[in-house]
Amino acid sequence: MTPTDPAVAAAEEARRRTGRVVERTLTPAPSRVDLGGRVVDTWSYDGSLPGKPIEVTAGDELSVRLVNGLAEPTSVHWHGVALRNDMDGVPDLTQRATAPGAEFAYDFVVPDPGTYWFHPHVGVQLDTGLYAPLVVADPAEPGKYDEEVVLVLDDWTDGWGKPPADLLAGFRRDGMGDMSGMDGMDGMDGMEMGMPSADEPLGADTGDVSYPAHLINGRLPSAPVTVTSAPNQRIRFRIINAASDTAYRFAVGGHRLTVTHTDGFPVVPIVVDALIVGMGERYDVVVTAGDGVFPIVASPEGKMDPEARALLRTASGEVPPLGRSPAELSRRLLSYADLVAAPEVELGAGHVDRELTMKLTMDDQGRRWLFNGRTFEEHEPLAVAAGERVRVRLVNDSMMFHPIHLHGHTFAVARRDGRGVRKDNLNVLPMEQVDIDLVADNPGRWAVHCHNVYHMELGMMTSIAYEV
Repeated sequence: MTPTDPAVAAAEEARRRTGRVVERTLTPAPSRVDLGGRVVDTWSYDGSLPGKPIEVTAGDELSVRLVNGLAEPTSVHWHGVALRNDMDGVPDLTQRATAPGAEFAYDFVVPDPGTYWFHPHVGVQLDTGLYAPLVVADPAEPGKYDEEVVLVLDDWTDGWGKPPADLLAGFRRDGMGDMSGMDGMDGMDGMEMGMPSADEPLGADTGDVSYPAHLINGRLPSAPVTVTSAPNQRIRFRIINAASDTAYRFAVGGHRLTVTHTDGFPVVPIVVDALIVGMGERYDVVVTAGDGVFPIVASPEGKMDPEARALLRTASGEVPPLGRSPAELSRRLLSYADLVAAPEVELGAGHVDRELTMKLTMDDQGRRWLFNGRTFEEHEPLAVAAGERVRVRLVNDSMMFHPIHLHGHTFAVARRDGRGVRKDNLNVLPMEQVDIDLVADNPGRWAVHCHNVYHMELGMMTSIAYEV
């Protein structure tokens, strides 16, 4: 479908509410970045890590001129945004990659308020510094907080450890292992050992790369970003996991978290101590600031890597020592079962017009990751029709969790009462089956993939295509 297709044009106009146009130029290019005492050569947007946030209001038109300063093609994917299909930034699906030295004009209406972000959709470019927040304001939101802060979490190797391209080449050559024989076990015993548990909620194998560092807003724990506030201020943290291979357990020392949104959409507020943020996921939480200096921690889930850390300071005092994890990390942990869609965004119960199944599997000892037995190069699109309510059954037949991301739509985790949480990025656990519902209201051909960038590049991507 093209931008001039009547269905595409109608969907785009329905999203337009303000008449305002926000313009920006974006230049991905080689850069030298200081992580806080460690200087690395990487790629970034306009020399900044993370890239400078783009802030718009729901219903604005966003006009971005991409000027490719890299030595290889690139693109921009606007993660989580239900935008016009030809602006989605997926080469070989919605556009051609933008060549070195060339330009591309992204122009689309941003329909939904919330916390989003943008990054390339070419190779393993995401595992460099090419990412930035996209914050979409809601003029109708009640605003039950005093200030807001964006926190971007990331696993870091570029310019420090093994380059991302070399990591991918190693996986293509050597694979990612096979959990069925872990710890000398085989068959079902080994599988049971790798299954999720209270201590290992994502399972025993949560990633394939050991990173030398993990960052919050581009900074190392030894030189952290400091959030300065005052006691009793209500702070809205917009949390984005921009990592390529790492889920994080997030907590703020000495505070509880009131979860208000996930993947941009509101939920019935729930209070927890910690939450797990999969690759590509976003959460908004509100904390009421205490009096003192407190660690903000993102611990790599299931990895022995060092934690990422920032600080919350509301008074004078000593900085908590490095290496001491806050007790909140091991207290009440948010689960998907805790999340209920806020009434205004409930998908509601309804007749399912079409059912699709996506099986997630590993092949050739991890050299290939598959949807329905095929890589992206081999895949056949899954068909839907405009206006249908579609149920997608995600069946994980592998021993690793997969953060599955659907482009162009926000789905609901299926519940009989229709109150399932609205998301676009969902952690599907080992040997788990999850049903999600979506309304086919955005014509085009849309990517579905694992947001572990190495799994995606080894094949774990497919597409949903509207029938013409």
